[in-house]
Order: sequence, then C-alpha cells, then structure tokens
Amino acid sequence: MMKLKKGILACALMASGATFAQVQDMPGGPGVNQLNLPIGVTEISRNIVWLHWLMLVICLVIFVAVFGVMFYSIWAHRKSKGHKAATFHEHVGVEIAWTVVPFLIVIGMALPATRTVVAMKDTSGSDMTIKVTGYQWKWGYEYVDGQAKGVSFLSNLSTPLAQIENQEPKGPFYLMEVDNPLVVPVGKKVRLQITAGDVIHSWAVQSLGVKQDAIPGFLRDTWFRAEVPGTYRGQCSELCGKEHAFMPIVVEVLPEAEYVAWADGQQKILAHGKVDPNKEWSQQELVTAGTKLYGSMCVSCHQANGAGIPGAFPALDGSKIVKGPKAENIAILLQGKPGTAMQSFAQLSDSEIASLITYLRQSWGNGGNGQDAVVMPADIKAAR
Repeated sequence: MMKLKKGILACALMASGATFAQVQDMPGGPGVNQLNLPIGVTEISRNIVWLHWLMLVICLVIFVAVFGVMFYSIWAHRKSKGHKAATFHEHVGVEIAWTVVPFLIVIGMALPATRTVVAMKDTSGSDMTIKVTGYQWKWGYEYVDGQAKGVSFLSNLSTPLAQIENQEPKGPFYLMEVDNPLVVPVGKKVRLQITAGDVIHSWAVQSLGVKQDAIPGFLRDTWFRAEVPGTYRGQCSELCGKEHAFMPIVVEVLPEAEYVAWADGQQKILAHGKVDPNKEWSQQELVTAGTKLYGSMCVSCHQANGAGIPGAFPALDGSKIVKGPKAENIAILLQGKPGTAMQSFAQLSDSEIASLITYLRQSWGNGGNGQDAVVMPADIKAAR
C-alpha cells in the first residue's frame, strides 16, 4: 500500500513538473518566478525600479545597524558576565543625534520619491490624449485627438471560455489577452484620462510605469512614453467584483508609420460603420450582430445557453424582462440595475444595443414576442 502511495505521488510530481516546464515568460507581461519589479520601457518605470532598490537598501542598512547594536549590547552586557544595568539621565548629544539623523534619512528618501511622483503626474506637452473608462469587466478606449481622433472601442478578455473552465489546455497568454488592444505610437507622450462607469477600477501596466485608479465621476490624468515597440500587458489592480481577474490590459506600441496606417484604417472603419439610426434593419442582420456582442460581453455572466449562474447572475432564457415589453428591456440595458452587477451599456451605439436586445429576444426559449420581437436603433435613440 505504501509503495502504491509513493508511486502515485511520484507520478503526480512528474506530471506537475512537466506542466511547470512548459510555462514560459509572457512577453510584455509577468515572468516565471519573477521576484523583482520588471525593467520597463519608459523613463518613469525605470525610476520606479531605482526607487524601489534605493528604499530597500536604506531600510536594510538601518535594520542591520539598529539590530546589530541592539544584539551586541544584549550579548556583551549580559548579566552572566557581571554587568549591571546603568542608571543615567538624558544626553543632549544623543537626543540631537536621534532626531537629526532620522530627519535627514527621511529627506533623503522623500526627495527622489517626490520628484518621480511629480513627474508621473506631469501630463503637459502630450502628443495625444486617450480617455480610458473601466467597466465591469472590460475597458473602453476613446481617442480624443490625434490621427485616430474619434475612434473608440471596448477591450474585452479574449481567452476562450473553454480554457477558463479547464476544458482545453491554457494558451500562452491565458487571462492576459484581449480582442481590441490599446494602440499607440512609439516615442510619443500619451496622456490618459482615466475614469470608471460603475465601480472603482485601476489601470495598471508595470512595463509602462503606470498605475492609476479609475473612479466613477472623476477624470484622473497620467501618461507614458514607450521607448520600445512591442506588446505590454497589465490588469485591473483594484478589486472590482466577480470578474476582476478577467479584466486584462493590452497596449500595443507600434512604430510611427505602422501606427499611422492603423489610425487611417480605423478612421475608414469608423466612416464606413456610421449607421443611420432610422435605418430599418432586418431581423437577421440584428441577430447576427447581436450574437457577436453577446459572445464578447455577456456570456461570462449569463452563459452561452442563457441559463445564468444561480445565486449570482439571473437567467436570460425565459426572463420576464426579455420576454416582456421591449421598453423595459431597453431601459435595463441603458440604465443598468443599481445594487447589482448589471451595469449600464449606454456606451454602446444605438445599433449595437438594438442588435443585442433583438438577439436576446430571439434566442433560446424567448421567441414569440410579437411586435416587440425586433428592436430597431431608432427605438434606442428615442429611449436615451
């Protein structure tokens, strides 16, 4: 029996070793057995690493000095050697020393730290501005100026649900990949205006030296200037609800020429995609578009079959709201439901909301809504 147990344990260790052997550093993200802060691709990120080591060395020196003197005093003046406790009053020199020396240490630590913190907040002279909005659980990006002015999109986790549910092997970018990364040019000062649409989030990418809380109702400024092209990854670093772990950040830094080509392509898509809100869509067009939206924005909470998660997220299959008058369905998509994880989707376009609602009302067991079975963009526009 003992041999059998040892055999099983050995097999388990070999299997786990094989699994760990396959794990590799993630380009632009965390490394295997990474203990130190990553050396980033911005001046601020390198300053942060330097400050980290400076503070660590200062604290280590103080620790060794203080505890060294303390342990020496205890050892060298112990009672077994015949030493007796001394009786003495305050000493002016000692009082001055242990006041002035810590003060100088604090100043020595505060000056470089303050310089770096001030630099992190100095967004003057930026080459472009991007508004970043955190939602449960995705990021929204809007290019305020520059060659991509007017371009906006949502960035959702793109890791397949089958990997999350352990139905297939996990990919190299597990939980750190998105469908639409933030794209910026190399060598340009990018100003970020960060806010949130529901709860507090935090936009953090270590390689860029950025970590800024996203607070509803406030715009918080930060910036970065990436010096090396590449893809850099981070995550929401503020606990924001059930899907907090599924809210990655991916920033793609492109050479100037490639960024210009990307921005031109996005502008063409933007111009081509402008939809007349009064256009009469066919039911099939709406359902097709809604299927894609549901798969990227709703499936993690309400499941692919619309059954939801008991006790956490209600089922959409057979939902009274989905099967009821379309006005109620539109209202909950536009306004959300306070006190629950159901957020507002007002940031979507009229056609996107219309297609999503139509898909819900045509799927699973929700058919048969009569004249309310199809929702047009004009209905959303009227309800805003």
